[in-house]
Amino acid sequence: MQPNLTHLALHVPDLDACIAFYERFCGMRIIHQREGKGSRIVWMAEPGKEHSFIFVIMPGGELRHLADDDYSHFGFAVSSREEIDLIAQEARAIGCLVWAPRDEPYPVGYYCGLRDPAGNYVEFSYGQPLGPGSEAMPIPPST
Repeated sequence: MQPNLTHLALHVPDLDACIAFYERFCGMRIIHQREGKGSRIVWMAEPGKEHSFIFVIMPGGELRHLADDDYSHFGFAVSSREEIDLIAQEARAIGCLVWAPRDEPYPVGYYCGLRDPAGNYVEFSYGQPLGPGSEAMPIPPST
């Protein structure tokens, strides 16, 4: 049997701020919420992916303080370079842009990075062999 990655669960310092961030920038929506273990537990997913991958977020986490050269992140693909530029522009305006748009050699592509309200980095990319348009791109062989 092959395991399938189905969710990522995070404790966050401000649940409502994180919900708003993932709705605004990632197009995710709440698909389930309940009271549990003394707090509210929220499941969020991208439309159409409710049965394949979700974020589970719960209050109580500490703000993450990632170094500028720490590239730990959640990755979201978008369908154009222009979307990257618009996301970066909006993020810059509200003070959460951490990586300005940049081009990197294949397979990285064009991307920018934001900081969510919990301190996690969130990458938005175009041109990777994952996400929109990836069907036409080969995944490089391992070396």
